[in-house]
Amino acid sequence: MLVALITVVLLVPAALVGGLVARTAISQGVWQHSRRQAELTAAVARSGRLTATITPSTPGVDLVQVVAPGRRVIAASSQARGPALVAAWPTAEDPAQDVQVCRPGRPCLLVSALRVSPASGSPVVYAGRAAPSAVSSAKLDGLFAVEAVLLVALATWAAWTISGRTLRPVEAIRSELAHITASDLATRVPQPRGEDEIARLAGTINQTLERLERSRDAEQQVRAGLQRMLDQQRRFTSDASHELRTPLAGLRAQLEEAELHPDETDLPHVLQHALRDVDRLQAIITDLLLLAQVGAVRPGDLCVLDLSRLVTTETTRRAGDRHPVHLDVQPGVCVEVVPRQIARLLGNLLDNAQRHASRRVGVRLRAGGGRAELTVTDDGPGIPEADREVVFQRFTRLDTARGRDQGGTGLGLAIARDIARAHHGTLDIADASGRGACFVLDLPLADDHDGERAPTPVESTGETW
Repeated sequence: MLVALITVVLLVPAALVGGLVARTAISQGVWQHSRRQAELTAAVARSGRLTATITPSTPGVDLVQVVAPGRRVIAASSQARGPALVAAWPTAEDPAQDVQVCRPGRPCLLVSALRVSPASGSPVVYAGRAAPSAVSSAKLDGLFAVEAVLLVALATWAAWTISGRTLRPVEAIRSELAHITASDLATRVPQPRGEDEIARLAGTINQTLERLERSRDAEQQVRAGLQRMLDQQRRFTSDASHELRTPLAGLRAQLEEAELHPDETDLPHVLQHALRDVDRLQAIITDLLLLAQVGAVRPGDLCVLDLSRLVTTETTRRAGDRHPVHLDVQPGVCVEVVPRQIARLLGNLLDNAQRHASRRVGVRLRAGGGRAELTVTDDGPGIPEADREVVFQRFTRLDTARGRDQGGTGLGLAIARDIARAHHGTLDIADASGRGACFVLDLPLADDHDGERAPTPVESTGETW
């Protein structure tokens, strides 16, 4: 509608002006021909060769008269016989005039009047023709009016069509967006070809939907992770409660029996069993406390440690191991760790290996590719591949595959893996070359500090096996 209004405002005045200009141009053309014929006839009259019948030589000009003073026609063309064409009489001061004469019921005449000479008795030549129908009627105005109406209609139709075609993708985008919900962000709006504003709008909408989808997926992953952590925490709480309840129940039963039958109680035996249960409670509580502290490694607690020396020292100072430990340690392997935690990790791996080994335990340390690899192996029954992740869960014991864990709390391997992860490392179970289990600890090597920080010294109290 706005385009139609603007077109009307512009084209209606243009049509009026165009009609006026066209009418004037046609009239000027007719008068130019009439003047030309009048000049030719006046020249013939001045030369004395004028005859009663004039033959016009200018195309379109068929009305020619030579009128003497007193309105007497002395010569005329065959189409102009009769009285003088017009009443206009040019004077010596104004020897040429253009006159339009319109009579009722007859077409208008466009006539040029020209004096033959400046003398007072000079005749006047009239030359003209009937006005063209476009000039003498409203046909020319009607033609321009129709043209203006057609142009307004064409402009309106073109604006409507182009706007509809341009906005059709917008409607498609709106319709598609109306069906997109928070649970269905994978849908994309149609993107037109090209680089115009609508195509860029569709591209921006699709990019926004993609970001929203990624955000939703990330949120779902975070929620799933939080749910897993909550479930793990609940299981851990339940398992910890069960592990603590078992020695407490045994201790209570022994003390109640001693209280009920003091005369029949072997006090040293009761105390020995009670102390064993207390030791187990203390071990569980210590491991639980360590689990809570492992994830809170602060940068200030880290130091550059000679892992080769630590492995050698911790292995040789162990007393009471059932099986010998065979060491294969590359010297000078340094890592940036919390020494007491790495020592605890190694101790847990050695305790596990001693508990399940048949005759020997092996420890191997190598460095390469910016990583330190510590391997602890035993020649026991091994761990089935399906249970290699299960053994790292808290309070887990494999009765069938590894035998009943009689001395541990069920937290040793879980603590060891948590310590490895806290130091940006990994602890996994690999395939053993023979029978038995193979635990592999992978830690990043310490950065080269150009001697600014020396490795933390570790005292050795035994021999290397």
